[in-house]
Amino acid sequence: MSDKKVTRPIGFIGAGQMAEALARGFVSKGVAAADTMYCFDPSEERKQVFKEFGVSPCPTSKEVVKNGRLIFIAVKPQYVKTVLEEVKGELTDEHVIVSIAAGVPLAVLVEAAGPEAHLIRVMPNTPCLVGESASAMCLGGKANEKDSDDVHTLFAAVGKIFKVDEKLLSAVTGLSGSGPAYIFVAIEALSDGGVKAGLPRDIAQQLAAQTVLGAAKMVLETGRHPGVLKDMVTSPAGTTIAGVYELEKAGLRQAFITAVCAATARADEFAKL
Repeated sequence: MSDKKVTRPIGFIGAGQMAEALARGFVSKGVAAADTMYCFDPSEERKQVFKEFGVSPCPTSKEVVKNGRLIFIAVKPQYVKTVLEEVKGELTDEHVIVSIAAGVPLAVLVEAAGPEAHLIRVMPNTPCLVGESASAMCLGGKANEKDSDDVHTLFAAVGKIFKVDEKLLSAVTGLSGSGPAYIFVAIEALSDGGVKAGLPRDIAQQLAAQTVLGAAKMVLETGRHPGVLKDMVTSPAGTTIAGVYELEKAGLRQAFITAVCAATARADEFAKL
């Protein structure tokens, strides 16, 4: 449970999986109360899901804005401008718009919500579903330090969040936004290797996933460079260096770097649409 709490009521326009993961995470970590949250979604089924853990469904987006103060825009990118134009008349100086829509720049948010709006862009990733999101945020419009602190408190409760310049958000998208998919591929491949070597599939998959989890925790908790930790495992003429050699021959490093850069370039393209 977090010692810090956000007292401003929270609203979600869009009640999909990501919004649900964030809302549940905020509640479970104690940084916000479900009875101070509101949501709207065209799907009655999705509104019912939120209602089941204490969030109040609203009949319209405007009602969410009337009741909430930290307003999460959790709709598909192509609908963000329309939603903001719809609720613009309800926004006051007490409201903060938090967009988690990929590729929608602050300039578009300002144009839709108005120059006086308090705006924050956040790029989270899907591990927020398990409370381990890697996120980045940037401020726009009239957003201030109080706004920044509240959003930071919420996202820090469900993982890690960093403040960056907006020009770096595409790189964040390419690395941590798309990164879980790269790691899922790596886990699947490690598991396949285990099966090829004779392990049952269920054991191979759990060993692969736990190995990735443990390795990540070692990087985060020791603060050591990954190369140093890798060297600790690779004894002379041992099994690990034999495997590392094959990874180097296959160009694994280049593949990861190229993947991040390709996803970053695609995010830049989305931002210009």
